[in-house]
Amino acid sequence: MSLSQALDYLREGADEVIETSCATVVLKGERAYKLKKSVDYGFLDFTTPEKRRTALLRELLFNQRLAADIYLGVEEVAGESVLVMRRFDTAGVLAAQSAGRLGWTPESGQMRDLGRLIAQFHAGSEICSDVRNVNNTKYVIDSNRENIAAFRKPLGTDLVDTYDRTIQAVYGELAPALEARFAAGFVRHCHGDLHLGNILIENGKPVLFDCIEFNDRLSQIDVLYDLAFLLMDLWVRGHEASANLVLNVWLEQAARLEGDAHAVYAGLKCLPLYMSMRAAVRCHVSANSAHDPNGGMDKARLYLKAAQGFLEIQPAQLMAIGGLSGSGKSTRARKEAPRIGRAPGAVILRSDEIRKCLWAWPEYETLPKEAYSPDENVRVYDHMFALAQTTLNAGQSVVLDATFREAAWRDRCADLTRQQNTAFTGLWLDLPAVVRGRRVAGRQNDASDATPDVALNQQDIDLSKILWQVESAGKS
Repeated sequence: MSLSQALDYLREGADEVIETSCATVVLKGERAYKLKKSVDYGFLDFTTPEKRRTALLRELLFNQRLAADIYLGVEEVAGESVLVMRRFDTAGVLAAQSAGRLGWTPESGQMRDLGRLIAQFHAGSEICSDVRNVNNTKYVIDSNRENIAAFRKPLGTDLVDTYDRTIQAVYGELAPALEARFAAGFVRHCHGDLHLGNILIENGKPVLFDCIEFNDRLSQIDVLYDLAFLLMDLWVRGHEASANLVLNVWLEQAARLEGDAHAVYAGLKCLPLYMSMRAAVRCHVSANSAHDPNGGMDKARLYLKAAQGFLEIQPAQLMAIGGLSGSGKSTRARKEAPRIGRAPGAVILRSDEIRKCLWAWPEYETLPKEAYSPDENVRVYDHMFALAQTTLNAGQSVVLDATFREAAWRDRCADLTRQQNTAFTGLWLDLPAVVRGRRVAGRQNDASDATPDVALNQQDIDLSKILWQVESAGKS
């Protein structure tokens, strides 16, 4: 039997047949049947039945880590190996939602769930100790270079050459940091292809599917490089706030799960390179997909310009947002963060979340009173400022979200700004106590332990002593 005979057999009575560059997916009833094409692209080789079977078995094994109820097994059909999957509604895939709905915006709760899910997956993923994986970043850069060069003229020779020079220089500067990431155990068996086309929303929750199985050098990667594909995809599609939200949730969860919060935040030094590499992948994939309405040379140029843009230096900035409980600090921080500094915006360091993290406490459960002693307040602010310094050193901007009731903590923001030689914006949000109390009463699933009574009884701050920009609202 042959591959074509197996395809003919499965196509009979099919509801739909989907063709990709390296596979055919046949949709029939409640099942989806995937066959590898007999192709050799250099980075993958499916030219024999044995190679196709091996790839499908790996695909089953790897994807069952994240979507066991979708990836059901590998069967033989007419002598050809076939991956059997539970059929799902492709309208739930985020890429389809983004392309199919005018003005579509990712739902913030789903983006939070997505950031948590990815952080948990990364924390539990196998650490790669094979020293050959140290050079996987360079492998991808060189592969991108070769694939993009094939379209040098239609993409624009100046743009291609400028990008090549820039990324080679940036890689040279970051090579020691990349090696340190490997030594620290951040290179793991990841998803490898974590863009919107491989994320399904089902029953309101994200499901990650279709991870890379055909090339270990593309899946045994830095966890931050794995995340970078999603961040890049959201950012280039114009969903900057969602990209920033996913990053911040991922960082908060990783800080809890990895044991060394500073190592997690220090890795942001590599993020521009990683997002650029992901955009470059999309560039040559789009250039190779002229027949695809979602591909083509115009889109390839868009991605190449984005790849270049991610590498352009933008000075890190520090912003601090203070105010009494219920004044809207966290809402304002989420609004401002995507606009500050380089993509995908500023890191938000929230004192409420940091306090829970230091106590190893569930995010939405109330801490004991001892957690709010003067000594604990010092510990929280010290940790917040230390993480801010680590993040600024990595080149990423920071938004600090805390009450900042004591002048000493506000002064410390200015000290950090001078140490880091960075721009600073201080913002104090002033609201009447009754409004703040009403806001606190309406909170759900929030890291803050403040109650309406706390908000109502907090002593007002003498605004004449606040040297930051003050935004006051009326009593309505």
